[in-house]
Amino acid sequence: MQHPIQPPGTTPLSVQKEQSRGTISVIIATFFFSLLFILILSFSTSPASVQPQPDPFLFPTRPTFPNKIPSDPSPPSIAYLISGSSGDSGRIIRLLFATYHPKNHYLLHLDSSAPQSDRDRLAVSVQSVPVFRAAQNVDVIGKADFSYSKGSSPISSMLHGASILLKLSKNWDWFINLNAADYPLVTQDDLLHILSYLPKELNFVNHTSYIGWRESKKLKPIIVDPGLYLSEKNPMFYASQKRELPRAFRLFTGSTFFILSRNFIEFCILGTDNLPRTLLMYLSNTLSSLSNYFPTIVCNSHQFSKTVINHNLHYVAFDKPSKANRFPLNSTEFDVMIQSGAAFATQFQFDDPVLDRIDRKILNRSPGEVVPGGWCLGDPGNSTCSVWGDSDVLRPGSGSERLEKQLVDFLSSGKFHRRQCIVE
Repeated sequence: MQHPIQPPGTTPLSVQKEQSRGTISVIIATFFFSLLFILILSFSTSPASVQPQPDPFLFPTRPTFPNKIPSDPSPPSIAYLISGSSGDSGRIIRLLFATYHPKNHYLLHLDSSAPQSDRDRLAVSVQSVPVFRAAQNVDVIGKADFSYSKGSSPISSMLHGASILLKLSKNWDWFINLNAADYPLVTQDDLLHILSYLPKELNFVNHTSYIGWRESKKLKPIIVDPGLYLSEKNPMFYASQKRELPRAFRLFTGSTFFILSRNFIEFCILGTDNLPRTLLMYLSNTLSSLSNYFPTIVCNSHQFSKTVINHNLHYVAFDKPSKANRFPLNSTEFDVMIQSGAAFATQFQFDDPVLDRIDRKILNRSPGEVVPGGWCLGDPGNSTCSVWGDSDVLRPGSGSERLEKQLVDFLSSGKFHRRQCIVE
């Protein structure tokens, strides 16, 4: 058999194939080693691989002196979950400034009704504040939850935020949930000073076993909360059937604002007992869930029923005479809310003038600045907190006296235990 004659100056076909395979091998090898080099370079130079440490001026390393008795207890740390919805990013930043202290930890959440651009601007605003970067104690939830004011999605959102805060830090002692309509009535130095003298097991939860009209209106109706499985706001679905009240535990109800100990939050989230999971399943299709969840758990648990104070240190004004609905706070309520001894208040309208009055007279806070505390070393009235020192230094003011008076009244002999988880 004769082989085909190759034209002059051409390469045989088999040789061409070998050359092509060789070229492909060289390209693949070059690509592989280039990729490997880039990965090695990125791991060796990426700043994300090395976690920066908090500023040593805020958190100095202290030598331990076993024989030294401190004159004042060390300040505790509070984990704040601050939540809002569409259009609330500015209110959340203002609330963050008003409640800020380097000892605390803050998790900001704009629910999924807010556009992603609001969430991005919120994160950029946080990164633009020097002390937030120095203390590294403010985070923004990137993947938002959807939360209605009713149904079981508020429980889901709050437990999600609390679990993130447990993961972010092992150092905080109490958990506080705030929304964009809340505002503090004392400085953080006032609050941390008073809490430093209290047992860290205490839980501040409004509660009552008297269900009354809530039984037929809020607990027996069965609903489906679309906030648990849909990304857009939809009306709730109401079933025609009714449910019976549980027999395995007693239902308690209260408000949707709490100050909870770390131990109690871990009890609810980590599942050391079956009660939190059982109650979560029962309330998953209930119209009013958040106001029943924590009061019921704390009062049905032998471990925590003696740690609860039947007050949440929150000032709320209700309409009269029904007292069924909150009404917005304004300057007419200023003196009453301040003298109440509460640490926080709700329901404030967006940029209501009373907030400026609280900033000026109670918090001593300038617009766009955090509340000055013992850790601020700058010139008074001129970016006081642009220079900072030890975050353990507190300078409590008159707010701590009002708060102390309120707590002494709550904890007075006999009164404290008489109001704990009483079946009415």
